[in-house]
Amino acid sequence: MMATDNLSNTNRSARNRPFRKAVIRGLAILLPPLLTIALFLWAWSLVHYYVLSPVESAVRYIVVESLWDVETVPHDRPLQIGREGRKEFRRNKKVYVVLPRTDEGIPFTIADKVSSELDLKTASPRECYYAFVDDAYLKPIYVVPVFLCVFIMVLYLLGKFLAAGVGHFLWAVVDRAIIRLPVIRNVYSSVKQVTDFIFTDHEVEYTQVVAVQYPRKGVWSIGFVTGEGMKAVQERSQEPMISVLMPTSPMPATGFIITVPRSETIDLDITIDQAIQFVVSCGVVVPVGQQYSSEINGFPIIPKMIKQSLQTGDAGEEETDLSDDELSEDDPDPSADP
Repeated sequence: MMATDNLSNTNRSARNRPFRKAVIRGLAILLPPLLTIALFLWAWSLVHYYVLSPVESAVRYIVVESLWDVETVPHDRPLQIGREGRKEFRRNKKVYVVLPRTDEGIPFTIADKVSSELDLKTASPRECYYAFVDDAYLKPIYVVPVFLCVFIMVLYLLGKFLAAGVGHFLWAVVDRAIIRLPVIRNVYSSVKQVTDFIFTDHEVEYTQVVAVQYPRKGVWSIGFVTGEGMKAVQERSQEPMISVLMPTSPMPATGFIITVPRSETIDLDITIDQAIQFVVSCGVVVPVGQQYSSEINGFPIIPKMIKQSLQTGDAGEEETDLSDDELSEDDPDPSADP
């Protein structure tokens, strides 16, 4: 009975395995674009909340102050009844509409523009002006392009200033002050490493992507060749040495340098960008043309060239073992009895 139950459970799990595999593959296809969109929306919400909204409020206030034209209602003469029963009066050859809430008048052009959005019986002059400025000057179709142009110009001027002597010195002082803060320095240092790696022009030029047996033989790691090894090391080892930067996952901005013999490395036919994607994704994103035929849960596991190298090494060992066996069969033990 127990054997039957175990067999049925095994069959059920075997039937469910293709379904789970298909779900995982679908998730792997959908997650990258969804996460990319979510990241951009999150970045835009931060920019809108912390940058665009304060700038828009400041611009709105400046425009309102420049257009501000509010007159007190005269009580020495009767008011006129204008359109839609609104009370009006004239002053300086301009028509003003009375706002009952504050007993003040605003220009007819502004009142007529915002009357469809606000109730003039309960609105204040400032609310009317804010609504007028938003409708006439701060429409998103105008604000977003202007904001982007201004933002790019500010970034350009800031970059030029920080590249100069005084700006560089001031930023160095601010940077050292932030690093001294107890809690903030941990987050700031990590974020700064990532941004420096992405946006800064690197002085180190990677010439080749190689695979190195590190941290022990049989374990292959991806590295970037940065140059020739030091002279003293090459003279001691009596063979060509190269310096290899071993990046850390998932932040290739950090890593360490090792010096290895050139003969113990494998040149990988991939670009620097592909290698960085491989490191950042922790080995999930394998470069095209380097995917191994075998899979674990639907994902390729090791690059093809490393696998070929391993197969070549294994074949050599098998040939060596076979030749030893053949020799032992052909040459009998001298100490054996004839």
